[in-house]
Amino acid sequence: MSQKDPLSSIVFEFSKMPGIGQKTAQRLAFYLLSLRKELISNLIHSIEDLRDHVGYCKRCFHLTYEADECVLCSNPSRDGKILCLVGDSRDVLALEKMGRFKGLYHVLGGVISPLDGLGPEQLRIKELLSRLKTEPVEEIAFALSPSIEGETTTLYLTKLLKGMNIKLTQIAYGIPMGSDLEWADELTLGRAFEGRNRL
Repeated sequence: MSQKDPLSSIVFEFSKMPGIGQKTAQRLAFYLLSLRKELISNLIHSIEDLRDHVGYCKRCFHLTYEADECVLCSNPSRDGKILCLVGDSRDVLALEKMGRFKGLYHVLGGVISPLDGLGPEQLRIKELLSRLKTEPVEEIAFALSPSIEGETTTLYLTKLLKGMNIKLTQIAYGIPMGSDLEWADELTLGRAFEGRNRL
C-alpha cells in the first residue's frame, strides 16, 4: 500500500497517539471500516466538537465547554479556601470521582521534567501566584503524581510558597510511586486524600 492509501494514513495517525502501537492502530482502523457511515459521521462530529468547543478555564485551567470558567470554579458551593494542586485535568477527573474533595483546583499543566523540556517557566506557576493574591486560599493540597518529577515539582513549589501565610499539605501516598493518579481506584485516592500531610 502506498503512503497516500487511506488505511495506511489512518493507521499512521492513530499510531501517533500515546499508548497506541502499530497493531492497536491497525485494529482501530479496521474497526472504523466496519462501522456504518452515520456512526463514523458521529465520531467525526465529536472530534470536531472537542477541537472547536473545549478549552481551558481562565481561573484553574481545567477543561471547560464553551465557558470562561469550568463547572467547578463556577459552582458557588465549592470551598475556595482550599486549593488542590494537580498536574493535569485527568487528575481533576480522578479526584472528583472519589466525591470527597469540595474545594477548588489549580492545574499546573504538567510537572517539572527537564527530559521532557518542562521547567517551572512552562508550568502555570505565575497564574497560581496571581490567584493567591486575589483569592482567600488558606490551604494548598498538593496532589501531584508520586513520581520523581512530581516530588521535584512539590519541593520547588513548597520553597516558593513557604513565606506565605498558607497551610501546605500533601495527599498521603497509598498510591504506589511511579504510577499516575488517573489509574488509582476511588478508595485508594480517598484514603490518600484524607491522610494528606502538612509540608
